[in-house]
Amino acid sequence: MLKREYYLKKVRDFYHTKSLIKILCGLRRSGKSVILHQIIEEIKSCGVKEDHIIFINFESLDYADITDAKALDNYIKNLVKDKETYYVFLDEVQKVDEFEKAINSLRITDNFSIFITGSNSKMTFLELSTDLSGRYVSFRVNPLSFKEVVQITNTEKENYFDLLMDIFEWGTLPQRFSFSSDDSKENYIRDVYDSILLKDVVDRLGITDITSFNKILQYVLETETREFSATNVLDYLDKNGNKIATDTLYKYLEALCGAFIVNRVYRYDINGKAVLKTLNKFYATDLGVKKIKTNSKEINYSQAFENLIFNELLRKGYEVFIGKTSTGEIDFIASKNNSIKYIQACYDLSNEETRNREFNAFNTIDDNYPKYVISNNKEDYSQKGIKHINIFDFLMDDNF
Repeated sequence: MLKREYYLKKVRDFYHTKSLIKILCGLRRSGKSVILHQIIEEIKSCGVKEDHIIFINFESLDYADITDAKALDNYIKNLVKDKETYYVFLDEVQKVDEFEKAINSLRITDNFSIFITGSNSKMTFLELSTDLSGRYVSFRVNPLSFKEVVQITNTEKENYFDLLMDIFEWGTLPQRFSFSSDDSKENYIRDVYDSILLKDVVDRLGITDITSFNKILQYVLETETREFSATNVLDYLDKNGNKIATDTLYKYLEALCGAFIVNRVYRYDINGKAVLKTLNKFYATDLGVKKIKTNSKEINYSQAFENLIFNELLRKGYEVFIGKTSTGEIDFIASKNNSIKYIQACYDLSNEETRNREFNAFNTIDDNYPKYVISNNKEDYSQKGIKHINIFDFLMDDNF
């Protein structure tokens, strides 16, 4: 089993901190439960006894009777036999009604170090904002990175390109790598999406017009990397017999982001130094989910390439924006630790006209932050202080 060290090293400092709830959130089947079990094994290696570790998976029928905060609070406290610290792991805890009240009740007893996972971003931003405001740390868990896929597949460097093409088509949900046939991969990814749809969209968010929801997702995925236009989406739905109101559209978009199916990226006006709330873009969290929810049989390599780079920037801990300049845009502004990197993503730079377009996109930026063009080409096209990076060097470098 792949040890997801990238996430473990982020959480380790908080293993024994009882005052803060540790939250792992992200797309279903992205590996949150595996990380919980790996944390448990590390805690055991520190000498914590088995009977002081409480693990509850709310996807299991064994815990179907724990449906509200009171029941959860009672169940856990009844397992306590002494004053030593108990380590509580609650997997997919959002299934429990008002779970945050139970967690807060446990937290204030100063007897528990609590870890929870959830597949809906609302859990961290809304439900925890009252009872647990300022009392938790959250960690976004994404599907496997390219580097992690290299590790679990034992792929040699000379075969990186073939692996990249496979990821463009089937994404990086961890379990899909256990299937060899395309039919099995597709069936698995469809099952994952259906689970997200039922548990996180219908049950959790109360959306019942699944036809419109799926058509909005299809439109967003097929037009990703382009400016989002609500008018265009509404026209598209109307022509396809699914007329909806504007506020309903935005509710569904929030649901798509809330269930971690897509990520919204805002624009940043580089000259005006301001975040723009309009003309944003959306990127798929997993390219395999994108494959099964779009009609095209052909892979759009430019879109997949840009999407992969965006997801990797998130994994590397960057806050990412689309850059608006006076003459156009920069694909990504990546911000971390009070520093900025400007990035252009281009699948193929072998054409001189393409190179000129990508490198000249930086011409109107007059600050000294580093500028990069990432492509699939092995040749070094660096020029005018702008560094060209091969995609595999970028994906394999945790220090970028």
